[in-house]
Amino acid sequence: MGEGRQLLVEAKDLGKRYGDFIALHPLDVRVHEGEFFGVFGPNGAGKSTFIKLLTGQLRPSIGHIEVLGIDAVADPQHLKANIGIVPESESPPSFLTPPEFLTFVARLRGLDDVVAKVEHWLEWFGLNEKRDTMCKDLSKGQRQKVMLASAFIHAPRLLFLDEPFANLDPIYQRKCREWLLDHVAAGGTIFLCSHVLETAERLCNRMAIINQGKVLAAGTVADLRAHPEETLEDVFIRLVGHSIEEAERRSGDGAEEE
Repeated sequence: MGEGRQLLVEAKDLGKRYGDFIALHPLDVRVHEGEFFGVFGPNGAGKSTFIKLLTGQLRPSIGHIEVLGIDAVADPQHLKANIGIVPESESPPSFLTPPEFLTFVARLRGLDDVVAKVEHWLEWFGLNEKRDTMCKDLSKGQRQKVMLASAFIHAPRLLFLDEPFANLDPIYQRKCREWLLDHVAAGGTIFLCSHVLETAERLCNRMAIINQGKVLAAGTVADLRAHPEETLEDVFIRLVGHSIEEAERRSGDGAEEE
């Protein structure tokens, strides 16, 4: 994967530290056009930090990031204008209605046929009955639908998703999965962070497993298996479990030295 395809995301020696706490250990990542790349790990593993660094929402402590040929550290606003992002646990503006927010996003993106596109996504996500409701009064699932619609509306060349299926019912999880696969089949590229392993098996053609701010392994599911019978869940438990055991061992060694 990647041979002959344009490199869209490249990070070298990328790391993030808050004082003595290392949120993300130095790593390299490359994502090519047409890939569905996933980052998977338990809660608190560093996934959200990873995606925020790549999308210019956080500045790295070390390293260089280039996305769509844009330096994410030097010009984060230019970067954000050229990608789609659905952050984890972020809601649309409280005092706008869904069509008002989607109209704002569509005009900001310079889209044609704004009204038609807004109406399409309201219908697609089943939000027509909530078109006059302020976003603050929507359910969590409805707010998530509005955020996804705002990212899908301009069919971005590169889309970053952080736990995108949280709060969605199974019907809309399936609809979104199908849309994302169609988007990649049409030439789009997706970088997804999640802790749901089923998502990896259904969507991703390449992935990384991360824990405690460290990439434990990366590649296709076949690359990550220790043997052909090993499931992705087996791979995850083996890698993450070993990572936790190593951390506990080092912590114990340090306490003994003291």
